[in-house]
Amino acid sequence: MATTEHPPSRMRAWMLEGLADMGKGIQQAPHAQPEPPHKGQRWYRVMCLTGVDYFSTLGYQPGIAALAAGLLSPVATVVLVIVTLAGALPVYRRVAEESPHGEGSIAMLERLLSFWKGKLFVLALLGFAATDFLITITLSAADASTHLIENPHLTSTLHGQQMVITLVLVALLGAVFLKGFLEAIGVAVALVAAYLGLNAVVVAVGFWHVLTEGHVVTDWTSALTAEHGNVFAMIGVSLLVFPKLALGLSGFETGVAVMPHVRGDAGDTEESPKGRIRDTKKLLTTAALIMSVFLIATSFITTVLIPEKEFKTGGQANGRALAYLAHQYLGGAFGTVYDVSTIAILWFAGASAMAGLLNLMPRYLPRYGMAPHWARAVRPMVIVFTLIAFLVTWIFDANVDAQGGAYATGVLVLMSSAAIAVTIAARRAGQRGWTIGFGIVSAVLLYVTGANVVERPDGVKIGACFIAGIILVSLLSRLARAFELRVTHVELDDMAQRFIRDVSSRKIRFIANEPGRRDKAEYRDKIEQIRADNDIPGEDFVFVEVTVTDPSEFEAGLTVHGEVLHNRYRVLTLESSSIPNALAALALHVRDATGCIPHIYFEWTEGTPFANFLRFFLFGQGEVAPVTREVLREAEPDRARRPRVHTG
Repeated sequence: MATTEHPPSRMRAWMLEGLADMGKGIQQAPHAQPEPPHKGQRWYRVMCLTGVDYFSTLGYQPGIAALAAGLLSPVATVVLVIVTLAGALPVYRRVAEESPHGEGSIAMLERLLSFWKGKLFVLALLGFAATDFLITITLSAADASTHLIENPHLTSTLHGQQMVITLVLVALLGAVFLKGFLEAIGVAVALVAAYLGLNAVVVAVGFWHVLTEGHVVTDWTSALTAEHGNVFAMIGVSLLVFPKLALGLSGFETGVAVMPHVRGDAGDTEESPKGRIRDTKKLLTTAALIMSVFLIATSFITTVLIPEKEFKTGGQANGRALAYLAHQYLGGAFGTVYDVSTIAILWFAGASAMAGLLNLMPRYLPRYGMAPHWARAVRPMVIVFTLIAFLVTWIFDANVDAQGGAYATGVLVLMSSAAIAVTIAARRAGQRGWTIGFGIVSAVLLYVTGANVVERPDGVKIGACFIAGIILVSLLSRLARAFELRVTHVELDDMAQRFIRDVSSRKIRFIANEPGRRDKAEYRDKIEQIRADNDIPGEDFVFVEVTVTDPSEFEAGLTVHGEVLHNRYRVLTLESSSIPNALAALALHVRDATGCIPHIYFEWTEGTPFANFLRFFLFGQGEVAPVTREVLREAEPDRARRPRVHTG
């Protein structure tokens, strides 16, 4: 029998649509309906969602490569493509196989660690994930506004309005997700198709000019040889500047994060979504191949066709090399269309990041008890992430360069963690060849991450702020929810059900017992103590013994086993992350199953209340009696229907 709740307002119902009341366990709200099974989209449509992040880097990657590597830009880009196809792609294909529900490498590493150290490690990785995804939203919107302002037709009108334009673009992105996720995928497909088509035209025209102006290649190769001497020197310098090009690796983490939206096969199950895994591998491979072709082609034509001075700050190709070529060779009309497409995809690049956040954060924080219960619903989280994006945009004054270090750091930390995770997975599977291969990829990515941190330490500082914020908010949320009933369901085996049916015909009396030797004397002495402390006759009691497993877990189901010890004492045994929550959930379940109000008896815990509360908060045990009573009070407001707690 659930407690009575008032019907929710229309606004609340809309905001919490699809929210499953898992955390309320046996007290489910009548309005909360589980989200219907998501049919998903074909893999190539979902590829466009992650592609708006990945492919949109063409808007600035050729310019970044030219500034970082100069004449070596095409060679350095080839190194980037090799790392992409031989390193990042195999890593994330394995991540998709090991973690098919979108949690990515974080879930793989979570399985290696338990208790609080595992939770804190995951929170740190979530901090870098938040850095990656949120900076993707703000940086892409800022870059889109930069392209808009720098368009020759709009410069005079929009000059000085970058902050306002960026905030409007972020707000529009949030509005799309408030409307619904399917709309976001539909917009992404249209934007990616248009953007790649226009880039193909620019690349084709660029190569035509390279072929018809043969001297540009000769001039480039001569200057390259004069500057670097030989091929080995070129490769060495390319490896040194490679960390600066690392933004060209973005997109893989979001490719895995949006994996739950891939339709897969009709026979897929949550335990074995083979079709989804296969199609996600197609998604990752296709996106990597498309991007690799465009990266090499665009870095080559921009390097040989655009004067070096135009790439620098104040130059016409600074941050918009391909747009420069579009205006230069295809005229103002085509150039403006290209600008509009670039602005649109850069703005919508935040969609894949938003999708990643919406898939990742609600999978961890509410389950850890480190976010409010409504954090499982999509729309409230969209509003939260949009407001944070506003704050980040304001802090960085909508400046693209100021956010670049944080973006690269977030991307590279997540990619390094993914490489380490799949290396460990391959080793545990006894796959020696894959272990060595993934180990090499891990070393390369760790080198790139370290080099990026040394050169741009602001990225780690910003990531640390996100981590500190997530940990602080998470711990405060866990503290605020300390007395919440967090058992999702209760199941009793046959013997336990027999015990409950038997005592329900009289008065249901439970004794909370901390199991020790479990000999006859322990149970006999416990009954005598309870009778003396509470002045009650008889021996019609059922013992309840809770074993704490992982106290850092916040919510889980409860399985109750019954047994008769020493041919006399009835004992219910159960495992939980928290003794008071388990006892409260059992008492409420028995009340609802029998219609009788159970009584549960405790002895006072020795020690100071504050120290015992900390033991409960961190280790799931401590001041058991008053905490059990408080959990029951919060779960059942009606005092007449609340199970009775006795302490002596």
